[in-house]
Amino acid sequence: MTVDLVVSNCTVVTPAGRTPDAGVAVEDGEIVSVCRSDHLPDADRELDGDGNVLVPGPIDCHIHNREPGLEYKEDWESATRAAAAGGVTTVVGMPNTDPVIDRPEHLELKFDRGEASAHVDFQSYVVVTSGNLDLIPDLDDAGALGFKIFLGSTVGDVPPPNDGEILEAMKSIRETGKRLGFHEENGEIIDHYTAQFKAAGKNDPIHHSHSRPVVAEREAVERMITFAEETGVKIHMYHVSSGSAAEAVARGKDRGVDVTAETTPHYLWFTEDVMREKGNPARIQPPIRDAEEREKLWDIGIDDGVIDCIATDHAPHTPEEKKVDDPFGNTWDAISGFVGLETEIPAMLTFVDQGRLTLEEWVRRHAARPAQVWGMYPQKGSLQVGTDADFTIVDPDEEWTLEDASALHSKNCVTPFEGESFTGNVVSTVVRGEVVYEDGSVVGDSGHGTRVTLE
Repeated sequence: MTVDLVVSNCTVVTPAGRTPDAGVAVEDGEIVSVCRSDHLPDADRELDGDGNVLVPGPIDCHIHNREPGLEYKEDWESATRAAAAGGVTTVVGMPNTDPVIDRPEHLELKFDRGEASAHVDFQSYVVVTSGNLDLIPDLDDAGALGFKIFLGSTVGDVPPPNDGEILEAMKSIRETGKRLGFHEENGEIIDHYTAQFKAAGKNDPIHHSHSRPVVAEREAVERMITFAEETGVKIHMYHVSSGSAAEAVARGKDRGVDVTAETTPHYLWFTEDVMREKGNPARIQPPIRDAEEREKLWDIGIDDGVIDCIATDHAPHTPEEKKVDDPFGNTWDAISGFVGLETEIPAMLTFVDQGRLTLEEWVRRHAARPAQVWGMYPQKGSLQVGTDADFTIVDPDEEWTLEDASALHSKNCVTPFEGESFTGNVVSTVVRGEVVYEDGSVVGDSGHGTRVTLE
């Protein structure tokens, strides 16, 4: 038997454990064998893993690819080029674009653009507002991965429904069987402190962080869990930034609510001191928290298992929008968000090297659980025979520093991870049996990526 591709001489790692001197065989874009290297079949193409680690394809279930309408920041091609270089095999785009992804024809446009230019596989969320509650069944039929509500102010100024409308939306979404996620910050609290700080002339980057206090995040998490308990809908908390919010998620899980949550490498890596050290380039919503909240996020979110997924909130903006030339200037003139697709795996491997979590725990949160949470498992996020041949080879020991963020593959590359040092890096990325990144270059064709269809 000869297959299309064989990768050998790796340590294969899944949430269930690790197998040394092993590999994967691929035929017609699907996995046909995962076994010891000496049991793999012959192949038209053979890759030597050189003793590195092979993992199921990581999924980033939270990116802003900016297409349609904001392509000057990013588009499907550039975002998925960055994903390929970052070892990420599937991405899920957010709906705050132009037009906003709030009706079936807008979702179809987003899918069509992705089919034309993506390097890795993709999906998209749709937004729920006061103006489209009646379209929830149609958006489900159009193939959306899930639904999102922005509870607090964010880039794009997508207004939230009122609480009564959220309850009605939850009942309708429950009938679809899909999950509803939240940008979970209380907008009224944020608006109050933002106005107060501006009036007082508090214009430093750290003041943006303090205008969005932890209580605004925790309250939103608790309120949506209460609503989900009432309606029976499955819910998700995007970008959990604080240990206090993770505690609220834990309480919801303990009450039997189907609530899942994600956090990002930047919340686990930095403290709010980064705002004093790097300024507006590190501005993001929710903001990076103080050291106490970060350690609580590690303790409760990671060590106690409350956080289900690792994602990035990858959010490119131009250097001008991020005020790179004036990083400590008036923060209210800057914009929130930065890129993360090419630093998420190195950051997580660095945590593994530090002993903060195991390879198996990382893989579970970055591959298996995102796929399970969003209904893509086992087609995505696993190495099961008969599933998509998505996998990534990483070198867990490579030490390197991101000296110049402009070397990243996004259209705009501002990130507080510039200048940070890592232990661990991506070697190769494979999407449905096609090598899309190797030897430091994106080699897959634009348009190879395709929309992930749901059962």
